[in-house]
Amino acid sequence: MYVDARADAAQRDALAAIYTGRLGGDALKHFPWAWKDAKPLDLRPVEIEVSHEPRRQWLRIRDQVSVRIRGVWAGSESVTCVIPGHEQHGEELIADDLRVDDGLLRFEYHGNCGYSAAFDYSG
Repeated sequence: MYVDARADAAQRDALAAIYTGRLGGDALKHFPWAWKDAKPLDLRPVEIEVSHEPRRQWLRIRDQVSVRIRGVWAGSESVTCVIPGHEQHGEELIADDLRVDDGLLRFEYHGNCGYSAAFDYSG
């Protein structure tokens, strides 16, 4: 799990407890990594940059992860299954580029679908 390096140790621990479902609440309903069997490997404080510009969003997690949105998904089928926030009004998008390069965890996809919605943890 990557958390922003600007968070202190207590904030990192709180974020990990929320996103892994250890604190209960809505995370257990929405996050597949919280309600499915999982073995967390690491909690890493890293530099995180994000842009929320509609239909041109991007995310960079240091040198390990990058995501760049190209535009709106024009397909006929829904892409919201098991995506946090899918029950909220949002927008199906195309991820122009999705890359992960972190040790043994390496993959990349181009032109796959994604979903954008407001997020408000209320657990």
